[in-house]
Amino acid sequence: MRRREFIAVVGAAAVGWPSATRAQSRILRVGSVSGQPRSERFWQGFEQRMAELGYQDGKNFAFDHVQARTAEAFASGYEQLLANKPDIVIASGTEIALKTALATTRSLPIVMVAVDYDPLAKGYVTSLARPTGNVTGVYLQQIELVVKRLQFVKDAFPNMQAATVFWDQISADQWKAASDASAKLGVRLVGIELRDQPYNYEQALAQAPADHRGNLIVMTSPFFFRDRARLAEFALGHRMASMFSFREWVDVGGLLSYGPSITGMYRRAAEYVDRIARGAKPADLPIEQPTNFEFVVNLKTAKVLGLTISPTLLAGADEVIE
Repeated sequence: MRRREFIAVVGAAAVGWPSATRAQSRILRVGSVSGQPRSERFWQGFEQRMAELGYQDGKNFAFDHVQARTAEAFASGYEQLLANKPDIVIASGTEIALKTALATTRSLPIVMVAVDYDPLAKGYVTSLARPTGNVTGVYLQQIELVVKRLQFVKDAFPNMQAATVFWDQISADQWKAASDASAKLGVRLVGIELRDQPYNYEQALAQAPADHRGNLIVMTSPFFFRDRARLAEFALGHRMASMFSFREWVDVGGLLSYGPSITGMYRRAAEYVDRIARGAKPADLPIEQPTNFEFVVNLKTAKVLGLTISPTLLAGADEVIE
């Protein structure tokens, strides 16, 4: 991941420190509670970047990962995590990860990877340039991207008049942003909230009016991300044109996606961990935001659905899967 793919609110303070391999007399212990398993590509990216920075698993580095399969499981997950006495905590992806981490500790440094929420608007930090307290990290402006994704769908299918939106408790703010923008774009949206896990997508779609079932837009949450293969197959099975947040959905059969590299964000989080391990305070490390975004189209899926994507839109795509 190139550094120019991220922007810091205060540039000089956010430049990475030297990353030479060093011997440490003690093990740096980093922990996280995540809705995703450790085997996910973005966690592998985090651990790979830590290795590149000189941290060798079992020698001078230990990564404690606890998977929370429901939103309610984060609290017990952090209790389990803190029993291992981590030096640094990663609040991964969703707001509940940061909220629970702060409820658990106000002293340990927390590196957030804020994917599904706005930490400034929610009051978790007082400033992006100088976050204060014990929290810093990487922040994705997800709410703004929701409107951009909706525009991409409208550009791809100009005659689209209605669509179904799947959202859950974690992505409620995203659904509100999409709903607020829909009238301006000339699209009628029906939002279906998914509640009890495992999510029942067939039951959810049955709640949508028949004329909304040709297009599916899925908001971002760790549980939708975990179900990405199911959702891609579901949309294909119901012959729905689908828009997702990240290319990981398109890689498994989704039609369209627009967003940054999640793996890149977690690699950047590793660099924050390194700086803090070297003595930097979270309050002195500005929160960074991705600046590179990719529009990905799965042309194989379009062909199966019998859809024609305009050559102009394909020419503007960052990647076309054929």
